[in-house]
This record gives sequence, C-alpha cells and structure tokens, in this order.
Amino acid sequence: MTTLTVVRNLSIGLVAAAVLSACATGGSYVQQDQYGNQTQQQNKTGKGALIGSAIGVAAGLLSGGNATERRQRAMVGAGIGALGGAAVGNYQDRQERALRERTANTGIDVQRDGDNITLSLPDGITFDFNKTTLKPQFYGALNGVASTLSEYNQTMIEVVGHTDSIGTDAVNNRISKERADAVAAYLTAQGVQRERIETLGAGKAYPIADNSTDAGRAQNRRVEIRVIPLRS
Repeated sequence: MTTLTVVRNLSIGLVAAAVLSACATGGSYVQQDQYGNQTQQQNKTGKGALIGSAIGVAAGLLSGGNATERRQRAMVGAGIGALGGAAVGNYQDRQERALRERTANTGIDVQRDGDNITLSLPDGITFDFNKTTLKPQFYGALNGVASTLSEYNQTMIEVVGHTDSIGTDAVNNRISKERADAVAAYLTAQGVQRERIETLGAGKAYPIADNSTDAGRAQNRRVEIRVIPLRS
C-alpha cells in the first residue's frame, strides 16, 4: 500500500468520524487563576465547524502545500511576520535550545528534522488511559512549551494525537483528535495564537512501537507538536 493510499484512507476515516461525533465536545483542561482556583474549560465545536475542520485537515494531508499556504495567509493576516534565508535555521536553533531547556526532565522528547521541531508528549504523563482531559501535574511542562511557542511566534504549529491499535477506528480517531484539541486549547489559553495551530487525530495509523506489547502500546499513545517555521 502506498503512502498516498494510507493518507487518503486516514482522511476518509477522519471525515466519517467527525460526522458521527459532530455534536460531541472536544478535549477539556483545567485552568488555574492567580488565586489558585481551578475551573474546568471545555473546547466546544459546533456541528458544521467540526465537519468543516475535519474535511479541511483531510485536504491538507493530501496536499500539504495548500495547507501550509492557507496557514501562512492566516498568520500573516494576524500580523505575524515570516522568516527568510539563513534566518530560518538560526531562529529554529534558538527555539530548539529554549524548548530543550524548558522541557528538561518533564518526559517531553524534543527532536529536530531540518528546520522543523517535533515535541512528543507521552500518554502516561499527559492523559489517563482512554481519557481526553489533561492531567493537572502536566500543566507545568506545557507552560514551558507555551511560553517558548509564544516567544518564537514566527512558526506554525501542528498538534497531532495518536493511539494504540486497541479499539475501533472511530473511537481511536475521536480520542486522538480530542487529545490534540485539549493540548491546543491549553496552549491557546496560555497565550499561543490560535491562528498558528492546526489539530489532527491520526488514530492508530502511525505507530512508533510494537502494538502487541503493553510497553509498545504505551509509546504509541502520544500527542506530537510539530513546530514549522513561517517562511517568506
């Protein structure tokens, strides 16, 4: 099976899952104010918006250039400037350094691929099993990520949820999307501009470990944040 076929099948599944769960709410998180009071925040999406978002993400997966251009236009419209030439690499070097410093000893893995930076948030410290609400003990780690992303705002952000192979495609796609939405909602609440962020639930389509073992399934249950420079 070709990569294009896998991606096309994933996009079809995402759209179907979105239609079936169009009235469902997205992931939630708890926000704490300056007095220590906690309030539950819910990332709600209307039926039309949810279906439209799923179709838009599917189209973006099949034609990445169009998705990138769309996000770049949205960011430029929001007053975010683009990078050019050698400035891209230097900018990402500084951001990578800051992300590594602010996520040290948190369990977040930071990887660099060319000019793109990927953060992997392991399931065990971010969400309880089969849940889509962020664990309060992970807020500190995400605050470090949010402050860095806010500081280095000339980047696009892809938040992608992944699951293990247990369960139906519809359930896995829903859980992975709601987890991605929960992380995105928390980042936005901490000041990261929403125009920069796109979320996707990839379900079980992209495992990084063996799904036949408990340890492998735990690795596959993750949320990844991909940080892509905005180019002029």
